[in-house]
Amino acid sequence: MAGKFELYKDKAGEYRFRLKAGNGEIILASEGYKQKASAENGIESVRKNAAMDGRFERKTASSGQPMFNLKASNGQVIGTSETYSSEAAR
Repeated sequence: MAGKFELYKDKAGEYRFRLKAGNGEIILASEGYKQKASAENGIESVRKNAAMDGRFERKTASSGQPMFNLKASNGQVIGTSETYSSEAAR
């Protein structure tokens, strides 16, 4: 089963999206957007930029676990991953 995007409104009334793997695990979570159309543009940006390895900023969380940010061509973070158990899992 392929991954899918989930668009939702958070408790603060902002739109957010998540990219979930086929097994339901969250791969990427967005920031909050005031407008639904802006969140939808964010989803399209993920689709476009995720195909380029150079757009992934591989990092280590404060917990010491690997994670990543996906960035747009302008350097803005589109989404942030969950933490992973190892670099290979990331």
